[in-house]
Formats: sequence, structure tokens, C-alpha cells
Amino acid sequence: MKMLNPVSRSFHKRAGNGEEQKHLVTLERRIVGSTSRWRFLREPFLGDLLALSQMCKAVNVDFDEVLKNPDRLCISQIQENFPETLKNKAIQSAEAGVILECLGFRWELHQPQLFQSETLTKLYMMALARGNANPEKELEKLLQAQLPGKIKEQRPVKKMIVSLKINDPLVTEAAFAVALQNLYLREVRVSMDDVLGVLAAAHVLQFNSLFQRCVTMMMNGLTPSTIKDFYLAGCKYKEEPLTTACEKWMEINLVPLVGTQIHLRKIPQELLHKVLRSPRLFTFSEFRLLKTLLLWVYLQLNSKTQTMPTYETVLSFFSSFPKKCCFLDRDVGQNWMQLFLCLRLHGITKGKDLEELRHINFFPESWLVRVIANHYLALENGGDMAHAKDLTTQGVRFGLLFNQEYTTHSKVIAMYGFFFEIKGIKHDTTSYSFHMQRIRHTNLEFASSVYEHSPISLRAERLVTYEIRAQTLVDGKWQEFTTNQIKQKFGLVKSSCKSHALKIQTVGIPIYASFSFIFSLS
Repeated sequence: MKMLNPVSRSFHKRAGNGEEQKHLVTLERRIVGSTSRWRFLREPFLGDLLALSQMCKAVNVDFDEVLKNPDRLCISQIQENFPETLKNKAIQSAEAGVILECLGFRWELHQPQLFQSETLTKLYMMALARGNANPEKELEKLLQAQLPGKIKEQRPVKKMIVSLKINDPLVTEAAFAVALQNLYLREVRVSMDDVLGVLAAAHVLQFNSLFQRCVTMMMNGLTPSTIKDFYLAGCKYKEEPLTTACEKWMEINLVPLVGTQIHLRKIPQELLHKVLRSPRLFTFSEFRLLKTLLLWVYLQLNSKTQTMPTYETVLSFFSSFPKKCCFLDRDVGQNWMQLFLCLRLHGITKGKDLEELRHINFFPESWLVRVIANHYLALENGGDMAHAKDLTTQGVRFGLLFNQEYTTHSKVIAMYGFFFEIKGIKHDTTSYSFHMQRIRHTNLEFASSVYEHSPISLRAERLVTYEIRAQTLVDGKWQEFTTNQIKQKFGLVKSSCKSHALKIQTVGIPIYASFSFIFSLS
């Protein structure tokens, strides 16, 4: 149905005195009142544009959408005429007025419930128009019959048959039945096992309240086993809140949770790429993130593997390729090059870890040469990281996962001869603080086996740019806390060895604390 343009013109032809003459016919329109508002006399808009805008506001419909699709206004007006009380009372009627043919079944429906679905309303109106010379009058009778005073006046039910073809493979008979059932129930009842199919059915039916309930359930039900399907559903139906929730969930859980389960294989590459680029990504260390990504690649290439492989198995697999070129330079590896460009390899400083990377021949040699050269330059210059200037994209990241049983939790990290302890403290049931502090190498007796081959810097001060961030989930929403970027000199005496503390109040648990830093130029 096209909207008539108030300034357009058309030409009609008619015969007269043996000759064809062109007569200019202006589309019917009038000016309304002293405001000179245009008024349309023909369907679909029996009124002026200002009145149409006001009507859209009254029924909570987008004005621009109505101009494109006039049926939206009509459907919304019909739905407004069926309050919840009438929808429930209509169930008591003896017979359903509509038979819906869909998915090989015939579903009997009552009009008040049917009108909650925009798709079914359109089908009903089209069927009504085919069977009546005056469908508007027939629809008006129907609406009047549903008023409280009219409910007892029963008329013989003339059943109308409408058909709906569904091509979405996510819509199963069971899911569609649940969606139709929810036309009749005040409280939406959908199990987590059925929610994906019911979401798809609600989208086909344009049953918005059910669709949004399914979206909320999916956002609150993200797990390693559901993240893939829920994310793809959000993309398919262009439901941005759902895709955003999936991305945020993955930013936190990629390394500590998903990366430890076989469900890692199912994570779409597009989602993985977004997460790797996010400044909110949580990881215990840069090397742990690299191991997770290597596992993902291994699982893509070994689809029959049913259990999580050990890291040694992954190393052996990549080492088995011919040495004439590295894995990422091969045809298969080129597809995943962009993922590994997101890694911060300069944050991997242990010689053993770098040697393993060289041995498996996974990265281009130029990448590893650049990383090792930057390490040597930093050591020669007292730890200054001249190759890293932007904390958001180049900061070296470490993380603490603070669980409910902890009162304190910490670990020691080493970088270019400097040692820091990152620490979380629980002060009471809802109060926590996180900080980092420089420690002397002579206080590392408890970790001497780990750091016995590490270089040691004797510099009294170390200039550091850092940020401490904490994230936790509360009532389905992520709470984020941050110190923002701070530049500070860390000494070895008590007055200068400790960072600013990130103090937070939250009931969320666990808490994901991230520490990101760069050794700034002195």
C-alpha cells in the first residue's frame, strides 16, 4: 500500500469528440483549519499528518515506521482494544474463531489472543478482507462484541482459516506450540531448553512481549554451552542488547571458564575477534591468553576431539608441521592471522615460554625477533618499555579471580628485573580493595624456584603507568570499577612501594580484578 504524495500529480486519459485529451487531475487533499495542515481523504491515512503523529504517540508506535508500513498503526489500534481482562475472558467462549495452518498442524485460536501477534493480525485482516465486502465494518462488530457488556451475547462462530509458512529452521513444532500457548497465559512459561526456538517463533509471530522475555532469559542464562547459539541468535534477529551481553560475558569468561572446556571449539571467530580487541578482556596473563587461543585453533583443526587436550598435546601438534614456513603463513593459518595480531606478545617475558613458541614454529620469525629485541632493549635501559606507549592497547595484563572463600588473594609478577605483588583484600561482606606494590627480590624466598633465573634490577625507583580494574556480575548486570590511568614512581621503601588502591562496594562475587601496566620512560 503506497502513501499518496500531497504534491504529486497524475494524468488520466478519456475520449471526447473523437480525440484523446489529457486531463490534469490533482490528488484529493484539503487544508485543515488555520494551521494549513495537509489532510488526506484516501486510505491509508484518514487525517492530517499532525493528527497521525499524535495518534502514533497515543498507541506507542514509531511515526516513521507507520509512514513506511501503515498496517502497524491499524494493528496497534486493534491490540489497544483488547486489554488483558478481555484476553483472559475470551478463553471461556465455546469455540475458537480462527484456525491457523502452520508446520503441518491446525491450531485453533481466539481473536483476542491472536491480536497480540502482529503477524497473525495481518493474516486475519487479509482473510477478513477476502471474505467480506466491508471488512472494516466486520472488524468493528468484532471489537464491539468483545466489550464487557457484550461478552454474554454469543453469536454462531464462523471459523476463519489462515495459513502461515515458516522457513526459519530454529522454529520447531514444540517451540511454536509454546509460543502460541503464551498468547493465552498471563505469566510467560518458557524453559531454558526451549528458549532459542521460542525466541525464533516469537520473531516470526512478531509477538514482542514474548520475544523480549526470551531475550532477557538468554542474557541471564549465558554459559559455555549456550554462548554460541545465543550470540548467533542475537546477530540473526538484530537484537543488539543480546549480542552486547554475549560479548561482555565472553570478555570476562573466555580465559578462566570457556578456555578450560570443550565448548571453546564452538566460539565463532567473529565473536572471538571482538573479545580479543576489547580493553575489558580479563586474563591471568598474556601467556595464558595465548594458550587459550592456541587451544581454540587446535580444536578447529581437530573436530573429532571430545575432551580438552593438554598444552603439551597442542605443542606437539603444531610442531609436527613441516618447518619450511610457520603455521600462520600457511593457507589455513592465514584465516586466523587477525586473531593473533590482537595478542600482546611483548607481555610474554619468560625465556622458557618464548623458546616454546619458537620451537612450535607457529608465528612468523619476524614477530618473535621483534619481541626478543624489545626485551633486550628494555633490559639495557633499566626496564623502560620504549616499544609500548598506549596503556589501553599495549599494557601488560595480569589478573586475579577473587572468589567467595578468599579474605586475601595475591600473586607475584616479574618484569625486567622488577617484582610486584598484585593483591586483593576483603574487608567485610561487601567491601573490597585491590592494589599492587613493589617488593624486594630478597623477599622472594617463597618463590625462589620460579624466579631463580630472572634478572634483578637494583634501581631505587621505577616509573609505572598503570590501571586497576574490577568487574563483577550483580542481578544480571556487570558492575565495573577502575582507578583510571595513573603514573607513579615505585620505590622500595614503605612510603613509595604501594600503588593507589581500588576500593569497591559490591555484593557481586566472584570479582575479576585486572592489573594493566607499562614501565614508562624515566
